[in-house]
Amino acid sequence: MKHQITIKDLSEIDAAAKQFLDQIQGRSLVAFYAPMGAGKTTFTTALCRQLGVGEDAVSSPTFAIVNEYRTSSGEPVFHFDFYRIDRIAEALDIGFYDYIDSGCLCIMEWPENIEEIIPEETLRVHITVNPDNSRSVTWED
Repeated sequence: MKHQITIKDLSEIDAAAKQFLDQIQGRSLVAFYAPMGAGKTTFTTALCRQLGVGEDAVSSPTFAIVNEYRTSSGEPVFHFDFYRIDRIAEALDIGFYDYIDSGCLCIMEWPENIEEIIPEETLRVHITVNPDNSRSVTWED
């Protein structure tokens, strides 16, 4: 089944994040495919806000590759940014499989750089910038 959430502007992002989380319940591996500047980190921040993560805690892990946040209930959320990954070994060196096997929510940006090791059950989500500058968040399950 194909799903789509349209975000007209930033005033709608929290409602969109809540809707997204409601619709993907039970999924712990989420990969965001989108061009630079489409809003992957902004949407991740909104998702984390809905989960009770302090907003100032969320940032793009471009240089660290992975950031760990805590939800209001103390559950870890792992936020990956594979933009600077040139070799699969770099993802493996940070313990990628340990993270994704944890059962915790793992949010991945630039997953295309490690596509060959992303588990099949990963929810692949696409963010598209529309001509009116709104964003479409789409996925199939």
